Amino acid sequence: MVTVTIHAAKTNLSQLLARVEAGEEIVLARGKSPIAKLVPYAPAVARRRFGSMKGQVQVDAAFFEPLPEAELTGWNT
Repeated sequence: MVTVTIHAAKTNLSQLLARVEAGEEIVLARGKSPIAKLVPYAPAVARRRFGSMKGQVQVDAAFFEPLPEAELTGWNT
């Protein structure tokens, strides 16, 4: 991880952003004190919402009946 002063970051922002796009992390510092970190952007992964298909899918009673013997033997091979 590279540390860059704010003055140098202002001067070389395009080059720093290219390095960040390549996967590098860069720390911005005011003097010797780090104040921020430039990291590649990663969009948040959408979380699944429990029950989002409620009322759209129905399962009838046949779903819970035992499978025929011919189909069970196909699963066990």
